[in-house]
Amino acid sequence: MSETPEQKPQRQDNSRVITRLLGSVIIMFAFGFALVPLYEKFCEITGFNGRTSNTAATANYGMEVDQTRVVTVEFHTRVSRGIPWEFQPEVRSIRVHPGEVKVVNFYVENRTGKDVVAQALPSVSPGEASLYLNKTECFCFEQQPLAAGERAVMPMQFYLDPDLPAHIHRFTLSYMMYDLTDQVRVTTTASRSE
Repeated sequence: MSETPEQKPQRQDNSRVITRLLGSVIIMFAFGFALVPLYEKFCEITGFNGRTSNTAATANYGMEVDQTRVVTVEFHTRVSRGIPWEFQPEVRSIRVHPGEVKVVNFYVENRTGKDVVAQALPSVSPGEASLYLNKTECFCFEQQPLAAGERAVMPMQFYLDPDLPAHIHRFTLSYMMYDLTDQVRVTTTASRSE
């Protein structure tokens, strides 16, 4: 069967539409993958969604402590589903003067029968306060290996920027502990095979 003169332009138009649709699908798919790291970077820079930086802040040597203000920092900890761990702060809240350096210890116990690698991800509520929380030392900066049954004390040293808005008198710093054992194992295996 041969094409009629009217069918040839129609087939070409259909091919162009299909090509454009496939191109659009590929672009949307790529954008979807790029959106996650872009959103995470946006949250890190702006403090949106309560994300805090996962890099150490510089120490506040010489910074004046604002003795006229007191801010209550509450600590909340959780572990991801399926991890039988104990993870808690030594205190549930602490009162801090902006500019004052404080250290709070967190306790963790691996109640599994196997070695585990975990990492804690922080968030702050309200999110605006995350821009003024400066951690100079934190267990959340690195992965934490824990042997079966091991207990550990993990310090977090921080100060609040004196420019913390006056309407913030209290905020919550939350940590969610995730098990990264399988991801670390895959990365280690891939590194050895290269």
